Amino acid sequence: MVKVRFAPSPTGYLHVGNARAALVNFMFARRESGILLLRLDDTDTERGRPEFEQGIYDDLRWLGITWDETARQSDRLARYEEIAEKLKASGRLYPCFEGEDELASKRAALVKRKLPPVYDRGALAMTAAQRATAEANGKRPYWRFKLSDGAVAWNDLVLGSRNIKLGTVSDPVLIRADGSPLYTFTSVVDDADMGITHIIRGEDHVSNTAVQIDLFQAITKNPVPRFAHLPLISGGDGEKLSKRLGSITLKSLRKDGIEPGAITAYMARLGTNKDPAPLPLAELVDAFSLSDFSRSPPRFDARQLMSLNRKLLHHMEFAAVKDRLPEGADQNFWESIRGNIDMLTEARRWWEVVAGDFLVLPELVNHKAVLQAALDTLPPEPWDETVWKPWTTVIAEAAGVKGRELFQPLRLALTGEEHGPEMAKLLPLIGRELVVKRLSACLTADGTGRIAANGTPG
Repeated sequence: MVKVRFAPSPTGYLHVGNARAALVNFMFARRESGILLLRLDDTDTERGRPEFEQGIYDDLRWLGITWDETARQSDRLARYEEIAEKLKASGRLYPCFEGEDELASKRAALVKRKLPPVYDRGALAMTAAQRATAEANGKRPYWRFKLSDGAVAWNDLVLGSRNIKLGTVSDPVLIRADGSPLYTFTSVVDDADMGITHIIRGEDHVSNTAVQIDLFQAITKNPVPRFAHLPLISGGDGEKLSKRLGSITLKSLRKDGIEPGAITAYMARLGTNKDPAPLPLAELVDAFSLSDFSRSPPRFDARQLMSLNRKLLHHMEFAAVKDRLPEGADQNFWESIRGNIDMLTEARRWWEVVAGDFLVLPELVNHKAVLQAALDTLPPEPWDETVWKPWTTVIAEAAGVKGRELFQPLRLALTGEEHGPEMAKLLPLIGRELVVKRLSACLTADGTGRIAANGTPG
């Protein structure tokens, strides 16, 4: 059975790159009737915080991403130590004592000779007595994994055939001097123990893959997982997105009013040969294939995301948003304004227009003839969407205006906005009493103050 994992570190809030990785793993697992494991890389106790961990759960659920199993690396420290001891006994994990200055000097010397700055395995030349002396002098070893000779090849499910000569790579450090394991080590041990069949992640991990395959084969006889590396998303300026760009965290997108369905619709097809479409997650899963992904880095286009968000809102049913609308807003209100908003947060402004709070008094001194005619010809209630057209026809005849000279002053006087939902729909929501008060206030004001929703000049 297919089994994949999403393994975030709770050292920050998830950003759009994380969302893409989580979503692709989720869709692949569901498309293959497989298992998605949510595994927290929580061994960084200095930077990890409970609020970041909770944020991971909240963001994934918000996007509609569900998982089948959970694990956390902090619960598996004994297992990492066990595997490390076996690698030490076999000679594949060896102690090193060089400090950063010494290593930097060695790398600089190799670069000067136009050679790859690969670790020279100098620690392997140390005798037992030399190691004992180093430790007696207070040095604590860190531990490197001795890579195999030759090369590692794999067929990447996105990038195609890959072949890396291990001689061009430094033996990786797996255990720090304080005894704590590094991600390269813990991730491979987890993948082996937990039966991961496919590893889907960003292209920035390609350089680690050969090392991890070699390590995987050193600790288990289980089949090596298949790999798929997604080209990294770039920003509008072409630079790679990262956690440091807080403006594109899922938390900030949610706060800004972006719908989760817009994010999943956008991220599901970002970098593929299919155009983003505002489809439900289930339909995106049904149409998913890793073969759709290009080998070229895609760009994150906020305008395209906003367009998807707009399309979703324009067709969203009242039941899906009623808990997030202002108190008192009903289905009629939602269906009247949803076609004119980019984000749900804009609904509050339109609720203020039809139900209360303050409106900025527009400059209408030169349009008082239109406003007076509107007040004089205002029909009695009840009102529905059919009231607007005959009323404005009468106003046009009485004031001798038409087109923009007719409709713009009315919209400004009644809503305080130059653009927005159809006035035929808004007028019944505002109601006759507020219309009278707002028209009267505009007729008596000089265009420099404010009027309340009840029409009282400010």
